[in-house]
Amino acid sequence: MHTYDYIIIGAGSAGCVLANRLSKNLSNKVLLMEAGKPDKKMEIGIPAAYGNLHRSEVDWGFATEPQAYVNNRRIYLPRGKTLGGSSSTNAMAYVRGNKSDYDEWAALGNKGWSYKEILPFFMKSEHNEDFEDEFHGTKGLLNVSFAKSFQTPYAQAFVDACEEKGIPRTTDYNGQNQEGASLFQFTIKEGRRHSCAAAFLKPVMKRSNLSILTGSKASQILIEDNKAVGVAYLNAALETRKVYATKEVILSAGSFQSPQLLMLSGIGDTQTLQAKGIPIKKELAGVGKNLQDHLFVGTSTLSKQQLGFNHRLKPFHQIKDLFQYLVTHKGPLSCSVLEAVAFLSVDGSKTPNLQFHFVPLQIGNDYRPDVYNPKTYPRIDGYSIIPTLLKPKSKGFVGLHSNNPMDNPLIQPNFLSEAADLELLVKGVRKALEVMKADAFAPYRGSINSPADTSETGLISHIKKAVETVYHPVGTCKMGNDTMAVVNDQLKVHGMENLRVVDASIMPTIVSGNTNAPTIMIAEKGAEMILKQRR
Repeated sequence: MHTYDYIIIGAGSAGCVLANRLSKNLSNKVLLMEAGKPDKKMEIGIPAAYGNLHRSEVDWGFATEPQAYVNNRRIYLPRGKTLGGSSSTNAMAYVRGNKSDYDEWAALGNKGWSYKEILPFFMKSEHNEDFEDEFHGTKGLLNVSFAKSFQTPYAQAFVDACEEKGIPRTTDYNGQNQEGASLFQFTIKEGRRHSCAAAFLKPVMKRSNLSILTGSKASQILIEDNKAVGVAYLNAALETRKVYATKEVILSAGSFQSPQLLMLSGIGDTQTLQAKGIPIKKELAGVGKNLQDHLFVGTSTLSKQQLGFNHRLKPFHQIKDLFQYLVTHKGPLSCSVLEAVAFLSVDGSKTPNLQFHFVPLQIGNDYRPDVYNPKTYPRIDGYSIIPTLLKPKSKGFVGLHSNNPMDNPLIQPNFLSEAADLELLVKGVRKALEVMKADAFAPYRGSINSPADTSETGLISHIKKAVETVYHPVGTCKMGNDTMAVVNDQLKVHGMENLRVVDASIMPTIVSGNTNAPTIMIAEKGAEMILKQRR
């Protein structure tokens, strides 16, 4: 019988942080389980190659149920399936969100989760190359920096254009004030992706008390008398194996698979479990509910000059850029395709409710490219402003297709089911088009090609055919003390012993920005909670 003190399910962003922190004390015997394989795929380390990771062997490649308010489309949902999870496959944006996000969590009754209280955990992780102040850490394991060796002139033009159209500049959206336009901060180190596997896991893999089990999909949390005692999993041959925990089982499988595994283990809504023939261990009605995600939709412009990334998709440029990168770790492949960002409000809200992602690519869907497949992009340069809904009112749920752990979870986000979400995206597209037409873009701007029809009807049609998720799912094991809460403010599953959830699924409300940095913070805070309790 294989027994550990702690078993961590999922080696994504949170799992890698937890494995590092919990195994620091060599008396703690820690097992980290991951359904995917090791992060050896070459494109993982190359920042600009992240688009090639979608729908590959390191991507779960989930999809929603048909979305009734989005032309009945099934929306693609990328999720990392390798060491590092989505931090090994994402666009590497480092965004913490707004101070008010965390003060809201605390106001909902979650003690210890206000902005002032969580800021030290952001700083603990961070080794920031560009800022050293009361908001940033310089001694952490995770490298954070602006793009160092390559940037198109479109990026600065975007920041200038935003200022021209009433969106102020900000030097640091992770600092005093989030609102405004600036260049993106990234989890990149010396021209390579600095995933949570690279930052937190690789440096400690040789610890004698840390075991890492890849290719092992958890199928059930073993529960005895409302106490988690271990985990059943399927190995590569689909044989069931069991491991046991003397202290805690920690679920860090993400906002789709953490609730799925709880339900497969008999923890969840009674009706859902009974319908799938799963014996009920603990009724928790909120498991899988409260699903929230960010949506974005592209607006694109052709460029007069070939200075962006579309033309670099031609074979000659790809070979040239790859050679430069392999020799120097510099050049176009050393940075994320994202370049700049703006946080703004278009309806009088006190805090930003829209985010503009700026990319030196034309990805407008009037050309019908797949935003998550670079092979479909046109080869003529352009750039795009992508309005992103930060605080969606539409909420959905994660359920079960069956009681088979090899089946994907049922994912129903109910995108745009609340009319206010569509109305705000329309305003966001209009503002993006206004920025596109600013004088700052004049040296580069060709024709605006997406959306082609800028009437109210045309914008709504464009949004419904082109909107995608930014793959920031949260909330499905929400923290709180109400009847729909799954974990308390110590991240312990209500009514269970020795079982916690530590990942983005515990967010009661979605944060105002990309979710990887907040997930790392949650894991840092969760690790400290666990270690303090066990002293």
